[in-house]
Amino acid sequence: MALSVPFNLGVANLKQILRALRHRNFRLYAAGQIVSLTGTWMQQIAMGWLVYRLTDSALLLGLVGFASQAPALLLMSVAGVLADRWSCRRMLLVTQSLAMLQAAAVGALALTGLIEVWHIVALAVFLGAVNAFDMPTRHAFLVQMVGDKQDLPSGIALHSTMFNGARLIGPSVAGLIVAAWGEGACFLLNAVSYVGVLAALLAMRVPPRGACEAHPSVLEGLRDGVQYVLRTAPIKAVLLLIAALALVGLPYAVLMPVFARDVLQGGAHTFGFLVAASAAGSISGAIYVASRRSAVGLEKVIPVGLGAFALAVLGFSASRMLWLSMPMLFLAGCGMMTVFASSNTLVQTIVDDSRRGRVMSLYTLSFMGMGPFGALLTGALAERLGAPVAAAICGAACLGAVGLYCLRLPSLSAALRPMYVQQELVPELVDPAPGGGSE
Repeated sequence: MALSVPFNLGVANLKQILRALRHRNFRLYAAGQIVSLTGTWMQQIAMGWLVYRLTDSALLLGLVGFASQAPALLLMSVAGVLADRWSCRRMLLVTQSLAMLQAAAVGALALTGLIEVWHIVALAVFLGAVNAFDMPTRHAFLVQMVGDKQDLPSGIALHSTMFNGARLIGPSVAGLIVAAWGEGACFLLNAVSYVGVLAALLAMRVPPRGACEAHPSVLEGLRDGVQYVLRTAPIKAVLLLIAALALVGLPYAVLMPVFARDVLQGGAHTFGFLVAASAAGSISGAIYVASRRSAVGLEKVIPVGLGAFALAVLGFSASRMLWLSMPMLFLAGCGMMTVFASSNTLVQTIVDDSRRGRVMSLYTLSFMGMGPFGALLTGALAERLGAPVAAAICGAACLGAVGLYCLRLPSLSAALRPMYVQQELVPELVDPAPGGGSE
């Protein structure tokens, strides 16, 4: 009997984590994404290594990161308006097809030896424009695939787990492929991997969307979404925190090739190990969020995750040994994913359905929009001060963001309480009658 209790608790917890897989569309999506995301991470690792091999410049690593994310500033908000009006599945079929063409083009250039840095920057801009439409649409479509809002935390966290599971496998495989056949092979394999997600999207059965509120223009729809965020304090606070993390925290990752080759004295396989360690930590963070029964209390989990991330980045910046750097990156990945999965779940739980696409586009813009400037700034700092100092600055800045968020935490929890009541996630408080008790 004593042994059966932990086992039963473990089974129940596993069911809680996997409950989004009850939905057919989400199962199809998961199967396609596992294949496609592995290819995406292979390309990302190969791209960073190719740029640094061709240029020996941390600044140009930051420039490519800027180019891949800058289109989000111009396009992502518009994409959110369209996601509220058009079929999300059809939009994803288009964006995934274009991403496949981009991977095939960069692969062909790399394998023929014709590729130059300007090709990489131009194709990064193209992919950034595609992702500006793909990412908010993907977030909005997630609710349609899961169907039941009670299963939404599981769906969001499982999506993050798939993303980071691919991030765990892809870099390791990419390091081996780059060493054996060069970066171009990774790009072409990524192009092939999109077949899985395209097939999954085509196989889905998605009911037609109901009539949506008519807006005079795309600009008016965008204005309405921005105003909604500004007057909804918890969503506004989360978006500001994510923007700060993207600007001063996450860009340390663009320096991974520098750490792998120059700080740790390794090669492409070392680069893959570092990214894989961060991915393993991210999976742990996503599983934790998936194991929670609801979004209630996530606003208090967010600063804990961000604090762990900041301290881990500081530790990584001081390390000169692979065996120490990998645990630091594991903790950084765990903290980072705890923040992102918690924030995403919180926003998706309380947002008005009619504005979901616009709000999720602003959520995605909060890190995709700040990310380019963070990558460029971090690359410039690394060029001038060295990669370890630049990474240490990222960690210290995130500790400051934790402090600012904690100052607002009591008021945010108070503002979230009636929203949780409305979603029937917590019981409504009832004032006790004189001489009696509450229900």
